[in-house]
Amino acid sequence: MRKILAALLALAMVLAIVPAVMAENAPITVTVFKGDPGDQPTADNKIYKKIADELGISFEIEFLANDLNQTLSLKIADDKQPDLFDGGNSAEILEDADVLIDLLPYISEEKTPNLYKHLHSTNVKLDQLLSKDGKLYIIPNYGVLYNDNIKTYNGPSFFAQKKVIEWNNYVVPKTVDEYFAMLEGYIKENPTAEDGTPYTGFAILCEDWRRFCLINPVQHLMGRPNDGEVLVDVNDPEFATWTFIDQDYAKPYYAKLNDIYHKGLISADTFVMNYDQYIAALSSGYVLGMFDQAWDFGTATQSLQTAEKYAETFLPIPLLYDEDDLEGIALPSENWKIEEHYINGDVINRDRGFGIAATAEDPERLVQLLDTLLSDEWQILLQWGIEGEDYFIDENGRMNMTLEQYKNLSDSEWKRANKAEAIFTSAPKKQGTQDNGNAWDPTLQPEIRTANEPQYDKDLYAKLGIKAIEELFNPAIELAPYGEAWQINKEPIDIDYQKWLSIQMEWLPKIIMCDPSEIDANFKAFQEEIAPYSKIYADFMHEEILKQVYPERYQ
Repeated sequence: MRKILAALLALAMVLAIVPAVMAENAPITVTVFKGDPGDQPTADNKIYKKIADELGISFEIEFLANDLNQTLSLKIADDKQPDLFDGGNSAEILEDADVLIDLLPYISEEKTPNLYKHLHSTNVKLDQLLSKDGKLYIIPNYGVLYNDNIKTYNGPSFFAQKKVIEWNNYVVPKTVDEYFAMLEGYIKENPTAEDGTPYTGFAILCEDWRRFCLINPVQHLMGRPNDGEVLVDVNDPEFATWTFIDQDYAKPYYAKLNDIYHKGLISADTFVMNYDQYIAALSSGYVLGMFDQAWDFGTATQSLQTAEKYAETFLPIPLLYDEDDLEGIALPSENWKIEEHYINGDVINRDRGFGIAATAEDPERLVQLLDTLLSDEWQILLQWGIEGEDYFIDENGRMNMTLEQYKNLSDSEWKRANKAEAIFTSAPKKQGTQDNGNAWDPTLQPEIRTANEPQYDKDLYAKLGIKAIEELFNPAIELAPYGEAWQINKEPIDIDYQKWLSIQMEWLPKIIMCDPSEIDANFKAFQEEIAPYSKIYADFMHEEILKQVYPERYQ
């Protein structure tokens, strides 16, 4: 009798556990919002299928289709937000609206070992990832390094099609005048492509937060890496901070744009072009140059590579002002030096990536998902794919790819069926090298990069006297103690900040398109109108920088 009772008791305990175990892996659909445009994966995507089969999670993904800030405001007003919420370049809006959960209580060395290790990596300062209320709303999607960092270029620069550099006898311009003279000379000799389509000399993307293509060049021409919308004197113990867009040293750049606009190199349509139209224009091969960040137009680069239009892909050109540009113009400080520093030290992409909505039904499972996807097994699957299909292990134990497998990485249609890009790009990820020395990112695996680089690029680099694009730049500058100033949350002064931006977007296109005789008057009027808001913004940014550098002052 006792044996029967014991058996029944054991069976009861098992039955009690079964629902919990089943619930743990019960199939669910997770809603996802991406703060950038993108392509829906195919219904039979092999990576998403593997996630569904092994983890019981499917995704319903929405990509940004309209203005980012307006879209986020509408979603915040809903009763239920997307479970995994990527606010793109305006993620601070989500944090300030209190629609994301604090992730710290869900992360521990025991329950989520991968996330715990990630947030305690050698280049992570966890305190700097927390919001002002001490909470962690978003785990950075890029910048956390494992083992050896593999340096590559993917940031800001002026760009020109490689065939234009070839036409220029392989001379890479160093100044604004040299760059635009090259574009003008090329288009004068080659006004149209082979199919008769006219070339666009210089495109400027101005949509939403990507207005940096219009605004940011000045800081780089002045010799600083990307600090967003301010110049900071990092050699000053008090980190003097200025807006740069309304300073006298901004005027020569916009005067040059005015010059080439009237020569027909810039189309007026560029100021109203949306991101999709911009990418389509670059992908067509008819745009000769622009200022941008390499990651921002990666889709266009991949399209050109897939079509084997290597001569139409873009070479980064780190331009600087020369002395003639700034004759009679005061520099920001007495000891200011204009040296090329486009590349910054290693930057963690703070406040960029997935947060979890407070309305999500099972936040613990979502955190567990992010932890699982951060495991070595899943990172190899997400970044490299399936062994035998997407890569192979060579005789030296190195992960490698055939030319066909490597080309797939830049084929947007292939990726729709074989990569989980929408989840991978927003989720925390491993960068650098694996414990066995292989690169986490297959495009950075040295032997793959060398073996599969297009012959056109190899020949071009040989003529330029370099082996890789990175050699066109000076080594990365030491990262400032505050990181990069664009990461500072501007919500406390949002009304003044938005007014400051709107004045720029009203005046800068006008200055570029006005009659050359009106440049001086228009730029002065711009300076006068924006001055009160520039002071508010510069003062705010300066104080926020000091708070990060000298936190003890504000305790």
